[in-house]
Amino acid sequence: MAVRSVFDVGAMTREFENAGIDTHFIASIWHVIQNPTNPSLDGVPSLPSKVYELLRSKFTPLTSSLTSVAESMDLSTTKLLIRLQNGASVETVIMRYDTRLGKYDGQPRPGGQRSTLCVSSQVGCKMGCKFCATGSMGFKSNLSSGEIVEQLVHASRFSRIRNVVFMGMGEPLNNYSAVVKAIQVMTGYPFQLSPKRITVSTVGIIHAINKLQDDLPNVNLAVSLHAPSQEIRTQIMPAGRAFPIEKLMDALLAYQKKSEQSIFIEYIMLDGVNDQEQHAHQLGKLLQVLKVVINLIPFNPIGGLSSYKSSTEENVISFQKILRGMYNIRTTIRQQMGQDISGACGQLVVNLSEQRSVGSASLLSDIEDICI
Repeated sequence: MAVRSVFDVGAMTREFENAGIDTHFIASIWHVIQNPTNPSLDGVPSLPSKVYELLRSKFTPLTSSLTSVAESMDLSTTKLLIRLQNGASVETVIMRYDTRLGKYDGQPRPGGQRSTLCVSSQVGCKMGCKFCATGSMGFKSNLSSGEIVEQLVHASRFSRIRNVVFMGMGEPLNNYSAVVKAIQVMTGYPFQLSPKRITVSTVGIIHAINKLQDDLPNVNLAVSLHAPSQEIRTQIMPAGRAFPIEKLMDALLAYQKKSEQSIFIEYIMLDGVNDQEQHAHQLGKLLQVLKVVINLIPFNPIGGLSSYKSSTEENVISFQKILRGMYNIRTTIRQQMGQDISGACGQLVVNLSEQRSVGSASLLSDIEDICI
């Protein structure tokens, strides 16, 4: 049987309780292991001898390893290729920003330099979205909670991570239990990320959305809507047939009533498909009953995997103006990052041999950490 990651909180808690060991030792173990200077089980001080014996026999500091690192030409984005214990690989992306370079309501934003980590929750994805490279892989396997947390551990050795977005490979809510446990670890000691700085993205798994607020209060919800109608949505997102827009809207209304939080709406701009003025009006009417922030995402090329083209800048701006001006919906345009290393939205697919290039990161204006 394969050894487990010490960051697999379920397995650690279960084994400690079975052995009659106080589980409060777990957080102190994580504190030492996540430190890059001493990632050794034997380096954890002041543990009872039977804890060391248990750790050596059933756990390892990291079950995954860093295979390669790719830096974007502007050094704002770092993509990590991580090899899992089963031989499969996933990608995770670090995006660097300076919030002071952006504006909110026309005013300079407070803050400073920080990094957002885009993590994967599955190897491949079964949703099959036609504009997404990961969807072309099909579904391979779920990541354990430990493998999800290990992405944060690897990334933290390159940059101090302030925000985490579950927008990498896979559909997070199709791996619900592992994602919930991973976030509970990330928000606890020693990582101590604020739940308000963690965003879970979904195509709209309704039964999971219905319980998300109870399991992960204060965590942000993002919905990959990408279309203003069920007809267009099923055309570009086959999984949309299982989650009709009408039922999805009902679930989002119930979620928002309970959470009292705004919801991120992700909308990829596809030339001639969903980017016309009538689509903007349809979207505005659909979403005006909710408190949302719409993020318009220029389509990123994925080679021969898709025939779609990105909307013109003129269409994107016009779309934004309609939503803002006529429906009073806060609407942003996502800044492109990491295209040159296939690390941008929709481009994650394990098929590249990448080389590491190390340098100081330049800083871009903030897009992911929208205050809602």
